[in-house]
Amino acid sequence: MIEKNKKNKNSEQAKIKYSDGEFDVLKDGQYVICAVTGNKISISDLKYWSVERQEPYESAEAALAGYKKNT
Repeated sequence: MIEKNKKNKNSEQAKIKYSDGEFDVLKDGQYVICAVTGNKISISDLKYWSVERQEPYESAEAALAGYKKNT
């Protein structure tokens, strides 16, 4: 019998520690949330983040907006 309330770990939000040029997955998951747009970003598509603010961004434009917002 299949349990209907059982969560699929692949559909959960990941917890990430961002470093220069790389990141470490602290909690398994399939996506993170863009700090500017609120959109989901697949871990495999994650290319932009702030080490200082520990925030992911979905695009270069979102990263620039995040930088401007915090300066």
